[in-house]
Amino acid sequence: MDQSRKPKSPARKYSEKTLNKIRKRLKKCCWTDVLMAYQLSIERDGFRGSYGGFKRIAARLKAEKGKKKKTKRSFKPYERAAYPGQKVQIDVKFVPSHCVADGNKYYQFTAVDECTRWAFREMYDEHSTYSANDFLIKLIAHAPFPIREVQTDNGTEFTNTLIVTKAKHKTLFEQTLFNMGILYHRIRIATPRHNGKVERQHRTDTLRFYSSLRMYSLEDGRKQLKVYQAKSNNHIKTCLKLRSPNAVLKDYLWVM
Repeated sequence: MDQSRKPKSPARKYSEKTLNKIRKRLKKCCWTDVLMAYQLSIERDGFRGSYGGFKRIAARLKAEKGKKKKTKRSFKPYERAAYPGQKVQIDVKFVPSHCVADGNKYYQFTAVDECTRWAFREMYDEHSTYSANDFLIKLIAHAPFPIREVQTDNGTEFTNTLIVTKAKHKTLFEQTLFNMGILYHRIRIATPRHNGKVERQHRTDTLRFYSSLRMYSLEDGRKQLKVYQAKSNNHIKTCLKLRSPNAVLKDYLWVM
């Protein structure tokens, strides 16, 4: 017959002083390497229990420790752009290697208007401030609205602030912005969410364009990207209430 499995003798109870020493060893081993904590307890604290009993004590102490509640970060409300060209986000996307037949590296520079989500793209074989400057000139020429402010991350193709201490000279990209009277804003370090609109556009481009792209040279890639560019601003977006960037842009043309 099945009988009670309750132990006839009570388990050994350790003093609070011993438990504190075990906690100290477990904490030193990051609460993961129980075997090492067991060895340290035997050699340095004189622990005489079995490894199985030590593991049960460690599991109980870890459960009592509980999980620390993470404090929720409170973000400041983001001020949305009120008109086209008020702020344009620019970023760089690396062309996936499976799309390239010649084995070279290519980069897509992308600009997205915060108000209308109107996007402009160009492909380059060089990840440099010269490419960023050339892209900026093309962007200004193709944009159907005047650009008041440009926002980028802290990449070396845009700025040298992070690599040169107290840099006094500007990059080609920064100098062109200054000459044209366009404000320049750099996002905080390690905060790609501040450039979220252009990052989201890169995700869409990966799904709709690069998933089926096969390019054999820079000219071939630019040619295919130009076809996609002509169509993309007519695609509807949920953030625009199922309207396309070109449709939203028409609402502002009469006051621009």
